[in-house]
Amino acid sequence: MTDEIPKEKKTYEVATFAGGCFWCMVKPFHKYEGVLEVVSGYTGGHVPNPTYEQVCSETTGHYEAVQVTFDPSVISYPELLDIFWQSIDPTDAGGQFGDRGSSYKTAIFYHSEKQKEQAEISKEEMQQKGPYEEPIVTAILPAAPFYRAEEYHQDYYKKNPSHYNRYHIGSGRAGFLERHWKKS
Repeated sequence: MTDEIPKEKKTYEVATFAGGCFWCMVKPFHKYEGVLEVVSGYTGGHVPNPTYEQVCSETTGHYEAVQVTFDPSVISYPELLDIFWQSIDPTDAGGQFGDRGSSYKTAIFYHSEKQKEQAEISKEEMQQKGPYEEPIVTAILPAAPFYRAEEYHQDYYKKNPSHYNRYHIGSGRAGFLERHWKKS
């Protein structure tokens, strides 16, 4: 008989970010240790269980967003915020890159007062020290019900890499991010 010590129960947290087309918001988070899952979906609107077509009609109030489940003992919420900022144009009030309309606007949906405070601090630091001259318009909003998008949208960059890469470049996102976040 061995004396097994029960494994410590892990506590995971959730972060929700809207950064334009959710296809382009999954890959940036997936590569980090401590990120357990990244789900594409819809949040912030008034229609329960919306479809992609409904959200694209700009009548539901929903944002395309990703919900990130993470282990805060491995990767912190402020680190996720840094990933988010480096994946978007936070100065664009009309959408993101080639995608226009309210469903493509940027937002941070906080799940606790601590996340709200960290998001506000991060936004202020990005405005003061980040690479942007224009005002940052990314909203910081309370988390709302999150509806998982259709299965064909999940992990799109893995399922359709050629189309994803063409879209990532063709939309202008890749070039913008490289110009603003080029590593020295």
